[in-house]
Amino acid sequence: MDFELTIIVPVYNEEGNIERLHKELCRFLDGSAIKAKVLFINDGSKDSSLQKLREICKNSDNFTYCSFDRNHGLSAAIKAGFDCSDTPWTGYMDADLQTTPMDFNVLLEFTGEYDLITGVRLDRRDSAVKSLSSLIANKIRRAFTHDGMDDTGCPLKIIRTDVAKRIPMFNGLHRFLPAMVLLQNGKIKQVPVRHFPRTDGKSNFYLWNRLMGPLMDCFAYLWMKKKYINYKVEESSQNP
Repeated sequence: MDFELTIIVPVYNEEGNIERLHKELCRFLDGSAIKAKVLFINDGSKDSSLQKLREICKNSDNFTYCSFDRNHGLSAAIKAGFDCSDTPWTGYMDADLQTTPMDFNVLLEFTGEYDLITGVRLDRRDSAVKSLSSLIANKIRRAFTHDGMDDTGCPLKIIRTDVAKRIPMFNGLHRFLPAMVLLQNGKIKQVPVRHFPRTDGKSNFYLWNRLMGPLMDCFAYLWMKKKYINYKVEESSQNP
């Protein structure tokens, strides 16, 4: 049976989480609603993350990895995953396990009708500063994009791969995936998922890059929306 879903997991200095992450991903793969595999993207980790990923992937055909030459950031890691994905659907989640891969099954229930299904974290287990900054950033972004999404920063999403590959990525665009799918006249949906406190490692996001970064990205999105090329071929003599 061919794989139907590739799960992208960007990894940056997560050596303390990888063993537990591997166990949770194995648990999901065993109980997944469709046949799935995992693609780790090592984003230039400076700890032993890459070594641990090599060991995991050496012992299983369900796990693969690619490793950047240096740290390029989350958007680059997601783009690399989209570029490498060879399954009809592509999902992604963070390596910190503040969301659980088991909730991919919740998102998969809606793949028959939607092109992007994204989680929305209802009982947030973050610090007050992080939660407040996320709330403000989402309101700013929603005012620019009108995508109707409450939590685009939720690190649990599933997207149709052919749609994902058409998204022109830039740094910060991972927050705008629903809006970019809408530009393709796609259909999007948000679904409540569970959220957990971080138990190891540290967040790479702070007040400045959670507020000023998204605000600047909104202007980049508006420029892209104005210039975006979207077409549909009605007839062609070319072979498929």
